[in-house]
Amino acid sequence: MSELKTNKISTNDQNNVAIDNALGLKSYDTTGRDALTSVAGDMIYNTSDSKVQVYDGSAWAELGGSSVEIASLVIGGGGGSGTARGGGAGGGGAGGYINSYASETSGDGSSTARKTKIIAGASYAVSVGGGGNGGAGTNYSQPGGTGTNSYFDTITAVGGGGGGSPSNGRATRGGSGGGATASLSPTYFGDDSQSTYAVPGMGTILQGNQGGYGSYIGSTNSIPGGGGGGSASNGANAQPGTKGGNGGNGTASSITGSPVTRAGGGGGGGEDHTGGTGGSGGGGDGVTGNASGNNATINTGSGGGGASSTHTSVRVGGTGGSGIVILRWATADATLDATRTGLVDGNVQTDGSDSYIVFTGGTGTISFS
Repeated sequence: MSELKTNKISTNDQNNVAIDNALGLKSYDTTGRDALTSVAGDMIYNTSDSKVQVYDGSAWAELGGSSVEIASLVIGGGGGSGTARGGGAGGGGAGGYINSYASETSGDGSSTARKTKIIAGASYAVSVGGGGNGGAGTNYSQPGGTGTNSYFDTITAVGGGGGGSPSNGRATRGGSGGGATASLSPTYFGDDSQSTYAVPGMGTILQGNQGGYGSYIGSTNSIPGGGGGGSASNGANAQPGTKGGNGGNGTASSITGSPVTRAGGGGGGGEDHTGGTGGSGGGGDGVTGNASGNNATINTGSGGGGASSTHTSVRVGGTGGSGIVILRWATADATLDATRTGLVDGNVQTDGSDSYIVFTGGTGTISFS
């Protein structure tokens, strides 16, 4: 039979329950605590740490621990360019760009995001998105692949959109949208009901920008592709009979101590004319003639460069650049724990009175103490 023993329980003037004696929690050392079968809300006193701790459903966190602000730069994986067959493919769009460091901007010209407040001992999820594949040479109507999302805790940067294929492969939306390819006539631009060619991918609000329009069939024998959207600007429209559209530019951040530009859009393929230039920050250049697209720079979240085909040959699109997650905090406030299973990083670095870490791959969890 269960038994409840107490010295005295009473109520105060506000009708709240009052306990005269101190409340004693069950005590465990860390080894004993970790051996428990716990559910969210369980609370103990940890004799190893001399702390009251509560289980949040996945990890033990220090109850009432002081919060620490973490600045972050989270960039999704960039989109790839589409397959080229008889024209220039659209460039891939950059991954979404979310920045909470200092007063720097996020993508789409938006204001600085809010910093993340973390609690010592709690676990926080991190994932670095991969770049989208270029459209495969075995399928001449395949748009570029969409990049994978990157995230830190509740912050998610959307992967970049894939560039369109000139053989009926529409660009896709993403953090920044992919560049479009040819339409049947100039009146079809922007009309989803009339053309599966001309519509560029749209960007995600507060993260990126849309891709550029492609040329149109009948304007010239050459149909170059539009540039992929970048974090700072739209991808440029193709110039019929002249060149592919340039990729939209990326955005600079000094979260690691010196300014680095990332998340540029891929340039559109040019077919018989010049391919578009990749956007600043790692966007792949579009190509001219019969050639596969140029890949974007890894860990920039930039879009792949547009492939190009002058006749019926099939060329593979450039791949998007993988994303990145960077965290920065005051060194005196917190220490990042050494266990980071599943993540690739360059270890903790310092810049003045701050520490930072750069995650370049993987998915896992981190915690601070």
